[in-house]
Amino acid sequence: MFLRLAQQHRQFVQDLVMNLQALAIVLERRGYPASCYTCGDQMNSASFMVSLGENHLIRFLVSDYGITWTEMRDDRELMKLEGAEAVNQLQELANIVKVPTQASVTNKTLAKRY
Repeated sequence: MFLRLAQQHRQFVQDLVMNLQALAIVLERRGYPASCYTCGDQMNSASFMVSLGENHLIRFLVSDYGITWTEMRDDRELMKLEGAEAVNQLQELANIVKVPTQASVTNKTLAKRY
């Protein structure tokens, strides 16, 4: 049972890393400085970052050790979430990006939301 759970967790992390890479590409195309770095070819960890405006940064870290969402403004930590809460917050960001609107409207929406 535990080996199966470990394998499922590894697959979840790999899926999450691939989705973070795609989200970074979409955000870059919408004009937001974004990046997603992975460690090695195994896709077992990633560091995702996006700037939503002046001095407003979101960092999402995923690895076998855990998942963390950190939102900062003016170099101060506003919010830090872990686990499922962090993934839910990431989903909210992804949902806003999915809305098929003009880039300027999307930029204003993201800036207001975060």
